[in-house]
Amino acid sequence: MEPNGKTPVIDFHSHFLVQEVFDQCHCHSPASGFGHHQAPAHLVALFDKMKNPRLVIEDMDRLKIDMSVSSSATVIEPTSWAEPSVELELVRRLNDTVAEWAAQFPRRIIGSFVLPLQDMDSALQEIRRAVGLGLKVANIPSEVRGTYLGDRKFWPFWEAAQDLGVVSFMHPEGGKCAWFQQFGMWNSIAQSLEEAKFMVSIIYEGVLESFPKLKIVVSHGGGYFPHNMGRLDRNVKNAPQSMKNITRKPSEYLRNVHYDTCLFDPSVLSALIKIVGSDRLVLGSDYPVGEPDPVGFVSRCPDIGDAEKRMILGGKAAELVGGIN
Repeated sequence: MEPNGKTPVIDFHSHFLVQEVFDQCHCHSPASGFGHHQAPAHLVALFDKMKNPRLVIEDMDRLKIDMSVSSSATVIEPTSWAEPSVELELVRRLNDTVAEWAAQFPRRIIGSFVLPLQDMDSALQEIRRAVGLGLKVANIPSEVRGTYLGDRKFWPFWEAAQDLGVVSFMHPEGGKCAWFQQFGMWNSIAQSLEEAKFMVSIIYEGVLESFPKLKIVVSHGGGYFPHNMGRLDRNVKNAPQSMKNITRKPSEYLRNVHYDTCLFDPSVLSALIKIVGSDRLVLGSDYPVGEPDPVGFVSRCPDIGDAEKRMILGGKAAELVGGIN
């Protein structure tokens, strides 16, 4: 809480870049067409801003945001393309940088760390190192080299995240299929599909069943997934083998997860609130390329009261992360 007792406004979805990592990784990103095109000038200017915490904080002040969970922009500087030893070096550079930001601006920046998830031993070492640096949020992808995070190979990570009280912020790295390069769909459509596939994976593989105390936030409101649960619940009877790892209908796991508000359409935010409840939402701007008025976007939602808005704008994030003062 702030000194005056007011809950701070906390943006759970804000991005940073590190120049050296960007230089090695951008050509492997869907944002660059995997090295086939350069970013337009207006994005280059934003990229430069994302490398300087003081400039980020200036924008936070303009947007009326008190604190931001700062996560590597993995659609711009992904690391999973690299061999494990190289990825570990890249990951540590990112994590050291955001830890420096959080230490320098402890009342403004909440650090989020990435992990070399293709090598679980390295990932488990790094999650403990990152927590030791004071970082509280793991910035995870939907999949690693085609294997989604519900797979058993990732369960040691989920166990460690639960035991350490780490919040997992799932943000996809963008659609990697060449088809999605058309019309910018790697971002506009593929992200929502990746969020749906991630949710399917952690539900049906039994992650949410086996680790009920996990704290997970899914970007972009969970994509398409929360809005089409009828077809999945129908399969409880139509495809009973789909239930081999779970004891509840798929829709009943929706409230095991939290979702950010980066949806751009107020009607979709209203629908999500009706499905999962306002107490499962956190503010998400997708800074610096997302919602231009993230606080206003939530505040103008007609379907929730003032107390619920305060919870979305910061109360829930403070509860998840802990230690906000």
